Amino acid sequence: MKQQTIQKEVSLKGVGLHTGKEVNLTFKPAPENHGYVFKRMDLEGHPSLPAEAAYVVNTQRGTSLEKNGVQIQTSEHVLAACVGLEIDNVLIEMDASEPPIMDGSSKYFVEALEQAGVKEQEIEREIYEVKEITSYVDEETGSEIMVVPACDYEITTMVDFGTKVLGTQNASIKNLKEFKEEIADSRTFSFLHEIETLLDHGLIRGGDLNNAIVYVDKELSPETMEKLKKVFDKDEISVKSNGILDNLTLHHPNEAARHKLLDIIGDLALIGTRIKGRIIANKPGHKVNTEFAKKMAKKIKAEKRNQVPQVDLNQAPLMDVNQIMKMLPHRQPMLLIDKIFELTDNHVLGTKNVTMNEEFFKGHFPGAPVMPGVLIVEAMAQTGGILILSTVPDPENYLTYFMKIDNVKFKQKVVPGDTLIFRCHLISPIRRGICHMQGYAYTNGKLCAEAELMAQIVKSK
Repeated sequence: MKQQTIQKEVSLKGVGLHTGKEVNLTFKPAPENHGYVFKRMDLEGHPSLPAEAAYVVNTQRGTSLEKNGVQIQTSEHVLAACVGLEIDNVLIEMDASEPPIMDGSSKYFVEALEQAGVKEQEIEREIYEVKEITSYVDEETGSEIMVVPACDYEITTMVDFGTKVLGTQNASIKNLKEFKEEIADSRTFSFLHEIETLLDHGLIRGGDLNNAIVYVDKELSPETMEKLKKVFDKDEISVKSNGILDNLTLHHPNEAARHKLLDIIGDLALIGTRIKGRIIANKPGHKVNTEFAKKMAKKIKAEKRNQVPQVDLNQAPLMDVNQIMKMLPHRQPMLLIDKIFELTDNHVLGTKNVTMNEEFFKGHFPGAPVMPGVLIVEAMAQTGGILILSTVPDPENYLTYFMKIDNVKFKQKVVPGDTLIFRCHLISPIRRGICHMQGYAYTNGKLCAEAELMAQIVKSK
């Protein structure tokens, strides 16, 4: 599956649920591996805030993000729409801190994104395949969320608030293609006692009876009735036979559970990687959702960095050293890779056998030989050079030059007798001969070095 963005920008406006401020929101196309990023157009310098679990600062009545003092409130409904339409990269510009609540669901965001159109991009989508159960439990509330292996991204949620008016509800989807029809129009909900507390604390300034389902879980006193009339600017307010305030008709009998599922999709977007697995949530909420997202993000990052590629060193390589020399201009002693085992449009896998006969061991700690870190990075770059040179018909007529090296880390020593495995993958598509890639080096079943590399190929003659 390729990554996707939108074809053109699209805007909508409304008021924030808690701030009551008018806000204009614009979805804009974004490049590969950009992810979901919010941009505050009302602040000096138009600062950006990536939608990542590490930036969660508050989960009361919504998921709020903050980075360097820049805040985004109630992010989940917008993010759920992006995930639900399987859009991977989008820039979300706003001129206030909170997206418009609209009708309390993701419906209007979905419609806007569909109006913009979905566009396939060049790089493959990264998907994390769940191999073992991972869970998070909130001991205080009893809420639990877990993921188990499955063939697709499935979600099941169970809701029980211990109230007669709502009862116990379940909702589930088998894959994201069901989101638009089954989940997107499910609106946010609250209980009457919560509404009173929120009003007393000056929240839900942008609320009305058209963007939240209110379950009446206590007797509606005349004083409360008058307060609600004033806040919602209604002449009359009554309770329907199904226990919700009037002016709303439920879209689904289990709309509360479906909205909780919607929130899960939006909150788990903060993991930053698509999941192939089944999410099972019992009494979910923004706190447990985002704590689980943080746990999964850390787990995926650690596994990605430490996942040693499985290479059968006895099999015939895709390219041996003679074929490598036909592509790369490097020669002994500066040719630092021996074989290429995998080569696709966006990644390459190569190896090097480190022996005591290497020239650099004559002077680099002769009594305790260690391969210089700069040469590990050079070998990593040569592996990436195969990737970039494979895009031109006459690679022998090109030279590869470093433009930038970032985030270099060395984890393990490399000594004579080790076999280095290099894996490089594109961070963004190759354009105008410029290649931006992430490189990893492994030996003895462990990650020994990593670096972010940028290089350019130019004609040698």
